[in-house]
Amino acid sequence: MLKKIRVTLSVILFSLITLYFLDFRDLLPWRLHFLAEIQLIPALLALNIFILLFLLALTLILGRVYCSSICPMGIYQDIVSWFSKRFIKKKKYNYSQAKKVLRWSMLAATVVAFIFGFTFLVGLLDPYGAYGRMVTHLVRPAYLAGNNLLGTIFTSFDNYTFYKVSIYLLGLSSTLISLITLAVIGYLAWKNGRTWCNTICPVGTTLGFLSKFSLFKIQFVDENCNSCGLCSMKCKASCIDSKNKQIDYSRCITCYNCIESCNRDAMKYRLVKQGKKKVTESVPAYSYMKENKAVDESKRRFLSASLITGLAAGNLIAQEVTNGLNPKRELKRQIPIAPPGVPSFDHLQEKCISCHLCVSKCPSHVIKPAFLEYGLGGMMQPKLYFDKGFCNYDCTVCGDVCPTGAILPLTKEEKNHTQMGKVQLIIENCIVYYDETSCGACSEHCPTQAVHMVPYKDSLTIPEINQEICVGCGGCEYVCPAIPFKAIYVEGLASQNVIELAEEEVEETVIDDFGF
Repeated sequence: MLKKIRVTLSVILFSLITLYFLDFRDLLPWRLHFLAEIQLIPALLALNIFILLFLLALTLILGRVYCSSICPMGIYQDIVSWFSKRFIKKKKYNYSQAKKVLRWSMLAATVVAFIFGFTFLVGLLDPYGAYGRMVTHLVRPAYLAGNNLLGTIFTSFDNYTFYKVSIYLLGLSSTLISLITLAVIGYLAWKNGRTWCNTICPVGTTLGFLSKFSLFKIQFVDENCNSCGLCSMKCKASCIDSKNKQIDYSRCITCYNCIESCNRDAMKYRLVKQGKKKVTESVPAYSYMKENKAVDESKRRFLSASLITGLAAGNLIAQEVTNGLNPKRELKRQIPIAPPGVPSFDHLQEKCISCHLCVSKCPSHVIKPAFLEYGLGGMMQPKLYFDKGFCNYDCTVCGDVCPTGAILPLTKEEKNHTQMGKVQLIIENCIVYYDETSCGACSEHCPTQAVHMVPYKDSLTIPEINQEICVGCGGCEYVCPAIPFKAIYVEGLASQNVIELAEEEVEETVIDDFGF
C-alpha cells in the first residue's frame, strides 16, 4: 500500500513538473509554480524559510521521501530502473558499502564552489536544475514537433486548436551538457538504481545525513526474517545488508520496495523506538550551507574582468580587420544582456542554478543560455539575444517563474522603468546612410522613443538615439533590416538601472500619437 501511494504521488508530481516546463500555451494553472519552489536548492537560494522548514521536518519525520517522490531527477532514475527490469528479467541489486569519501567530497566541493561564487558546479549537480535543462533542451523540441504535427493534421480539417511554433537550438553547449547528464544518470540508473543520488548528488548526501535521525524508518522484524536476501535484491539504493539485518539509512530513499517484496512480513515502516541500538554507523555532521558567509567578490570579479577584457581586445582587432575590407562594421556585443529583474551579474551568479525554466517559458524566445559571456562561473545562465524576437515591453514572465530569485519579479510598471542595456548605433551600417533609402523600422519598434528619426537628406530621415531612456528591449535590433551586419544593437549593462524619465517620455509619445 505504501509503495502504491508513493508511486502515484511520484507520477503525478513528475508529470506536472515536466509539463510545466513544456507548457508554451499557458494551459496549466499558475498555481503549479509551487512545484519549482518546493525543490530544495531553489528554496535554499531563495531563502524560502517556510519551504526549508517543511522539507526539514518532512525528512526528520518520514525519511528521504523528497528524493523518492518530489525530486524529478530521482523519479527519472526510477523510471529508467523500471524499464531496465522489463528488459533484464532476472535483474537484482546487491548490497554495497557506502562511498562516503566520494559523497562528502562532492558535497564539500559544491559548498566551496557556492561560497566562492562558482555556481556553475552548483547548477550542474543540482537535481532540479539538471532535470529542467534536460526537459528544455532535449524533450521540448520533440514536444513542439508533436504539436506541429497535430497542427498540420487539425488545420487540414479547418480546426485551429493547435498552431505551429518554431523549433530551434537554444544553445549548443547547454544541449550537450543536458545530453551528457541524461546519458550518465540514465546509465547509472539502468545499471545500479540510485547510484547518482547516493554518490554524487549533494542534495541526496545532505538529506541522507538528516534521514538517519528520522522518526519513521524501515526496520527488520527479527522473528519473521529468515535472511533470504529478497529485500536486498529489490533495494535500488543498495543499502540493505540482509545477512546482518542492517540498513544504511543515509542511503535509504523510502521507496518501500523491500516491504512489498518480503513474503514473511519481516520488513516494517514504523516509528523508531527510543533507546534502540543504532543500525548503522553515524557519519560526522557536515553543514551543507554556511549562513552569513561572505562571498569572495574579488575572485569572481577578477575572472569576469579578465574574460571581458579578452573579449574586448578580440573585438577591437576584429573591427580593425573588418573596416579594412568592408565599410560596414560587424556587431560585437561586449557585455551580455541579463533578463529584466537581474540587479547585477553578481546577483545572477549567486542565485541562478541554470534550470532554464525562464528559457522555456519566455514567450518572445529571447532568453538563451550563456556560454562564457558571464565567465566560466556563469556558464548556462540566462541572457537575452534578439535573433528570434525582442523582449516585450510589458512582459514579466521570467521573473514570475524564477524559483531562486535570480530574476526578481517585476510589476509591469517596474519593467517599463528597468534598463537592461543601452542602444548603440553604427551609422555606416544603416541603409538610410549607405543606400539612401527610407526605413525607420527601429524607431517604430522603440517603446520609449530612445530611437527616433531626424531629418537627413532631402525627404529622408535617419535614426538618432537617446541612451538615457533606452530600456534595452532589443526591438530596434530585431527589426533592423541591414545586412550582413545590423546598424543598431543593444549593449548590456553589468548592473541594471531604473529610468526615471521613461514613463514621461512614453506618455508624451502617446499624447502626440493621438493628438491630445
